[in-house]
Amino acid sequence: MTALRILAEASWPDPEARGSEQLPPLPGFSASSFNPLVAETAERCLRARHGAAPAPGRTALLLASASGDLATARAIEEAAADTARRMPPLLFFQSNPNAVLGHIAARWGLTGPVVAICPSQPPPPGRVPQDALDLAELLLADGDAEQVLVIAAEQADRTDADPDSTDGTDGTDRAVALLVTTA
Repeated sequence: MTALRILAEASWPDPEARGSEQLPPLPGFSASSFNPLVAETAERCLRARHGAAPAPGRTALLLASASGDLATARAIEEAAADTARRMPPLLFFQSNPNAVLGHIAARWGLTGPVVAICPSQPPPPGRVPQDALDLAELLLADGDAEQVLVIAAEQADRTDADPDSTDGTDGTDRAVALLVTTA
């Protein structure tokens, strides 16, 4: 396979912000920080390369997450257990990781494939899993896209948060995005 060339990168939280950042709300998504996390990290990366939307050329979107949207899964579980309450339809929509990718694609005019994966080996916080990079190479080699926006996102499990942790269990949502093409 060919090597990848990084065109732009971004992360959440921004290391320079030192804990002062708040994820902006994402219209149409509720009960969870996962989708705003993915959208904001993608926005930062695309803006770093292209400025304002739309992005030129065919760009694929690839989301890698080992845990997925923990808060939405928990909200669906709680709503399903409460038989006296109607299940909010929005939770079903946002429980699909491709929903936020569709939002990003529509906002930026991206016309490449949209893929979400669960990596076989979760990477350290702030790193992109090797599976995602390998798949990005395949999308580029197949000619399905001229560039691939690879987003690795993990929502913090607030129930297991350790404020003194350095291994990603400190209660902070983390994401990294790389816009890549062939070298």
